[in-house]
Amino acid sequence: MFLAGLIAFVIGAGALGVYGFRKISLELRRQKLMRENVVVEIADLDIKAPVLEGTDKETLSVGAGHFTGTGKVGSGNYCIAGHSSTIYKEYFSNLKNVKTGMEIQLYDTNESRTCYSYEVTENFIVNPDETWILDDFGDDRITIVTCTDDGTQRQVVVGFLTE
Repeated sequence: MFLAGLIAFVIGAGALGVYGFRKISLELRRQKLMRENVVVEIADLDIKAPVLEGTDKETLSVGAGHFTGTGKVGSGNYCIAGHSSTIYKEYFSNLKNVKTGMEIQLYDTNESRTCYSYEVTENFIVNPDETWILDDFGDDRITIVTCTDDGTQRQVVVGFLTE
């Protein structure tokens, strides 16, 4: 009986060790991505994500992605996408609770980590083929795109740059 308990304890401790190691290594990778990339933050929703270049499956599996060809940080229509499901990184899972007037901060990758502040002005749903949201509207804004809970549509949050 003692031997069976000892074996169960060792197996349990090993499983916890593997889980703990994986959790720690994922957090270290996340912190590295935050240091080396643009970062988007909505403090009111406890959202803070690294923004990598591109929106392919691999990029979105580790962070948010910047739509290539859209604005630059602090200029134009800076468009980003990210998952809101538990399958991948769930950086935008709280985005469904966004409210008009909330602040979105975007930190550049330059040495001083310049911070650009945006105020949420719109929150709406579109179909996946509605790409007009990525257009340049002649102003400085951020557009965040994520899936709705059922994955059939896209939630879009727009914020305008504040001075």
